Amino acid sequence: MPIGTNVEGKMAAALRRLGFDKVFDTNMGADLTIVEEANELVQRIKNGGTLPMITSCSPGWVKFAELYYPDLLGHLSTCKSPQQMAGAVFKTFYAEKNGIDPKDIFSVSIMPCTAKKFECGRDDQSASGYPDVDVALTTRELSRMIMRAGLKFTALPDEDFDDPLGDDTGAAVIFGATGGVMEAACRTANAWLNGANEPLELKAVRGTAGIKETTVVVGGQELKLCVASGISNAKIVMDKLRAGNPEGWGFIEIMCCPGGCVNGGGQPIQPQYIRDTVDLKAVRAKALYDQDAAMTLRMSHESKAMKMLYSEWFDGYGGPKAHHALHTSYVAREKFKK
Repeated sequence: MPIGTNVEGKMAAALRRLGFDKVFDTNMGADLTIVEEANELVQRIKNGGTLPMITSCSPGWVKFAELYYPDLLGHLSTCKSPQQMAGAVFKTFYAEKNGIDPKDIFSVSIMPCTAKKFECGRDDQSASGYPDVDVALTTRELSRMIMRAGLKFTALPDEDFDDPLGDDTGAAVIFGATGGVMEAACRTANAWLNGANEPLELKAVRGTAGIKETTVVVGGQELKLCVASGISNAKIVMDKLRAGNPEGWGFIEIMCCPGGCVNGGGQPIQPQYIRDTVDLKAVRAKALYDQDAAMTLRMSHESKAMKMLYSEWFDGYGGPKAHHALHTSYVAREKFKK
């Protein structure tokens, strides 16, 4: 199939045929992350909190920060990643609504990322008293499972995710491209603080450049944004922050993998001749932005699933119940010994 083909419908079909009882969309978790992160950013701006705030959805980046920048951990958003937020919702809200003991739910995530395997076992990632996510499989591992099961993937019908946790927005879709988390969070923050009805499009933070910057006006004040992908670029940004933030950044997005999750370490491996001739990061990112542009709902707080969750379960954005289930903490780690 052409690189950049949207196969989420076939993935849902394949997972059901592999034996999963329910198949939900991690983009629902991405929308959750975005509204909680946007709320956290707004509160930090309004209440004089620690700025710049730095995104925390990339576990490889978080571990890097814990190892090499423990003095700056207060800048990280406390929001869990979409994987962990989704798992927390499955074992709290979904379990209670369906009369299921959370110990009887085995939650498996399909991720483009190998670091997600480590993230499952982090402390403070068990909102129900059990791990939010039991196992993380990479997209590469899933493709091997599909082949071993004898499923002809291209012949599978496109199937929808299960309700009520299969709903998402365009903001969640672009989460997987570098700059997408920043743009998605700013869309909701812009709507809340500026009263905007149309989704903000931050084209300056799109593309595969290692470090990108732009400025937006949020709540009547300028907010300087920085996006970095790849650990070498993360180091450049964090060294500047440690030196006193001479650039004046107010919000920073960092992804461990160059180009973002679309280029994650768990993605299918392409032959060398394709890597030499095709910019995989750009093609995959374009597929996400095209999908976003075609969607009716493009801001996370507009999601039907978000409205349902916050009206029936959580006590408002950033409220005590939401904070318990959807937020986490970090630890200063000892560096590797020689």
